[in-house]
Amino acid sequence: MNDKREKFVELAEARVSRTIKDLQLIGNLSNRSAYEFTDADVRKMFLALQKALDTAKARFSRGGEAGGGEFKL
Repeated sequence: MNDKREKFVELAEARVSRTIKDLQLIGNLSNRSAYEFTDADVRKMFLALQKALDTAKARFSRGGEAGGGEFKL
């Protein structure tokens, strides 16, 4: 494999694995015996996640600019 491909595979595997783990941790927040939240909180969280995912996906198809920022409830 060429150097650019190897670097892509290395970074993609690490970043996707880390993101999956982080999503599992977000799922842990659903424990109502440990946390208090509203349906609006949940909608806002998943809307922000979906928007970030859509932005990242679009960058692969059209070279779009990076969206981002920090999430706040």
